[in-house]
Amino acid sequence: MKRETVVVLDFGGQYNQLIARRVRECGVYCEIYSYKTEFEKIKALQPKGIIFTGGPNSCYEPGAPTYTPEIFDIGAPILGICYGSQLMMHLLGGKISKAPVREYGKIEVTVDRNSKLFTDVSEKTICWMSHNDYVSEMAPGFTAIAHSDNCPYAAMENTQRKLYATQFHPEVLHTQEGQKMLSNFVFNVCGCAGDWRMDSFVEQSITAIREKVGDGKVLCALSGGVDSSVAAVLLSKAVGEQLTCVFVDHGLLRKNEGDEVEAVFGPDGPYKLNFIRVNAQERFYSKLAGVTEPESKRKIIGEEFIRVFEEEAKKIGAVDFLVQGTIYPDVVESGVGGESTVIKSHHNVGGLPEHVDFKEIIEPLRDLFKDEVRRAGRELGIPDYLVDRQPFPGPGLGIRIIGDVTAEKVAMVQEADAIWREEIAAAGLDKTISQYFAALTNMHSVGVMGDGRTYDYAIALRAVTTTDFMTAESAQVSWEVIEKTTNRIVNEVKHVNRVLYDCTGKPPATIEFE
Repeated sequence: MKRETVVVLDFGGQYNQLIARRVRECGVYCEIYSYKTEFEKIKALQPKGIIFTGGPNSCYEPGAPTYTPEIFDIGAPILGICYGSQLMMHLLGGKISKAPVREYGKIEVTVDRNSKLFTDVSEKTICWMSHNDYVSEMAPGFTAIAHSDNCPYAAMENTQRKLYATQFHPEVLHTQEGQKMLSNFVFNVCGCAGDWRMDSFVEQSITAIREKVGDGKVLCALSGGVDSSVAAVLLSKAVGEQLTCVFVDHGLLRKNEGDEVEAVFGPDGPYKLNFIRVNAQERFYSKLAGVTEPESKRKIIGEEFIRVFEEEAKKIGAVDFLVQGTIYPDVVESGVGGESTVIKSHHNVGGLPEHVDFKEIIEPLRDLFKDEVRRAGRELGIPDYLVDRQPFPGPGLGIRIIGDVTAEKVAMVQEADAIWREEIAAAGLDKTISQYFAALTNMHSVGVMGDGRTYDYAIALRAVTTTDFMTAESAQVSWEVIEKTTNRIVNEVKHVNRVLYDCTGKPPATIEFE
C-alpha cells in the first residue's frame, strides 16, 4: 500500500524541518523537497497535500525562489506559509508590497472559525509573525480568513481550489494553536488518515531489510549513541547473526558509557549479533597529545575512528552491506532534502571508510527525525537509558575539553558531567531540558580548599532548551540545583576548584563548546 505523504516545498525557510516534524506529529508522513525539484517528480509522489515554506526573499524581486504555477492544479491542497503565502498570491495574480509596519514576534490575530483551517481555534489567538512584505491585494478567488492590526490578510483561502495561505508561522511553538491549525490542514482539508505510526514503520523496515540482505553479511559501526544503537537493533531483529557490530571506544565517552553499550549489545545482552569492542583509548590520547585547535581535534578523532574501524573490518573480510545511522536532519542538512544552507556533509564521525569492502549502504533511519528514532527504539525494546540518552557529538568529550586532551582531563569532565546529569534527573528536569552537560574550560584560577591555596581548573555547566537544536535558550535551572551540583563537583572531582554556569543562547553561542 502506498504511504500517504505531505510534501514540504522548501524556499529557504529556517523552519523547514520544523514544519515536517509538526506534520509527522499528526501521524502523517512528510518529506522536504527543494523548490528546485522538478514538477514531474513532485507530481509522481501523488502527495495528499503540499506546504510552501517561508524564506528570506521578496517574491517579486528578479531571481527570487519560485515554482511553476502548474503546482496549483496538481489536485492536492496547498498551504503557503509566510513567503510561501506571498508567492502563492504573487503567482495567482495578487499583489505583494513592502509592509507599512513590519511585524515580528507574537501578534494577536483574529481568525474566521468557519474556515476548515481554524476549526476549534480561538477567535483571537497569538501567532508568530516575521515579515517585511505583506499581501496588499489578494489573488482572485481568495477570501480573507484572518487579520491582525497591521496585516489585513493574515490568512486567506480559496476553498474551490483547496488553497490556503498564512502570513504567520503555525509550525513554531510561539503560535499558540499552530499545531491545531496544521492538524486541521492535514485532516480537514487534505483528508489524511494519519497512519504514520512507529510500530508499523519498525515492522515494515524489518521486513524490507530482511528481503534486501538475504543471506548477506552486514557490518555496523556502533558508537553507542541513539541513532547507531537503534539502527543496530533494527538490523539485529532483521538478520540476526549476519550482523557484526564494531564498537570503537575512543576513550572520549561519558562515564561508564562503554560498559553500558557492551551490556546491551555484547554477548551477555539480549541481542544476537556479533559484537566487537575495540578499546582504543590510549591510541586516541596519543594522537591528540598537544593538539588544542578544535577543528584539528575533530579531524584527528574522525580520521582515527575510521582507521580503527577499517582495521577491524579487514579482520572480518568482505561484507555485503555497511550500516549507517543517518537520520532525516542529516539528509536535509547535507543539502539533499531541502533548500536551506548546507550545514554538514556527512553523518558519521569521519565520513565513509575508504578501504572497507562492501557493496551497498543501508540507512534504515534516514526518513526519521530524532524524536522518531527514540520512539522506534522504544518499539524495539531498547532500554530507556540508551533511548533517552542526551545528544552526544561524534568527537565526544574531545570537544567538551577546551585545549589539549589528556586521560586526566577526560576523567575530570566525565565525573563532573555525571554529577550534573544526576542532579538534573534528581530535580525532575531531565525530561524538560533538551540538552545538558559539563565541559572543562582551559582556565585555571586561585582557590582555597581546607587550609591551602589551590590553582585548579574551572568546570562550565551547560543546559539548554530547544525544539530543533537550530536555536536554543539557556535553561533557567534553579539556584538550588546549581548550588548542589557545584558543591558536589568541587568536593568530588580532583583538580577543580570553580564551577561556572553558561547563560548564553544559540545564537550567538553554539550548544557545544568547540
